[in-house]
Amino acid sequence: MAKVFRKNNNNPRVPFRGQKQPEHRINDFIKVPELRLAGDSLEELSEIVGEKIEPGIYPLRKLQLWAEQAELDLIEVVPNANPPVARITDYNKFLYLKKKKEKEIKANSSKVEVKEIRFGPSTEAHDFEFKVRHATKFLQEGAKVRAYVQFRGREIVFKDKGELLLLNFLKELIDYGVPEAEPKLEGKRMFVTIGPKKKK
Repeated sequence: MAKVFRKNNNNPRVPFRGQKQPEHRINDFIKVPELRLAGDSLEELSEIVGEKIEPGIYPLRKLQLWAEQAELDLIEVVPNANPPVARITDYNKFLYLKKKKEKEIKANSSKVEVKEIRFGPSTEAHDFEFKVRHATKFLQEGAKVRAYVQFRGREIVFKDKGELLLLNFLKELIDYGVPEAEPKLEGKRMFVTIGPKKKK
C-alpha cells in the first residue's frame, strides 16, 4: 500500500516532508460515496479477500475495505466519470506502468520514417523529375526525405554543380516540405534533409 501521506488530525492531506501530493486521489482521500470498480486482476483480488468481486458500482467503504485486506491501494483513475472509476492495485506499480505506457506512446509518435534519394552530379532532367515525384509522395505520406549527391573520384570538383542540383530539388518541393538546413558536404557526399510541411 502506498504510504504517501502522514496522519495529521488538523490537516489529513499534509504529505511527508519532501514528498509530493499524489497525481490521483487514493485510499482515505477519496470522498465520493460510490465508485465504479474496473481492472484486470479482480479474480486475483477475489481470492485474496475471499469474496467474489466483479466490475461494477460499489460503496466507497466496501472498496476501501477490500484494498486494506489485500494490502493494496484504492485509486480513483477517472474522477470525472459518473460515478468515478477506480482500481485496486499497488499505487507505485500503477504509476510505473502509466509512465511506461506514456513513454512508449511518445516514442512511437516521434518516429518519422526517412526516405533516401540518391543523385549523381550529372543527373539528367527526366531522372531528376522522376525523383522529385517520389520525394513529393514521401513527404505527403509524412516521411522525411534525405537527398544526397554522391561524388565519385574526381567528381568532387563538381561540388558546386551538386549543390545547385539539391537547391533546385528543394525549390521543386517547396509546397510539400521544409529543409532542416542548407545542403551540406560530408566527405564525398552532399546531402540535405527535408521534413514534411505540417498540415493546417
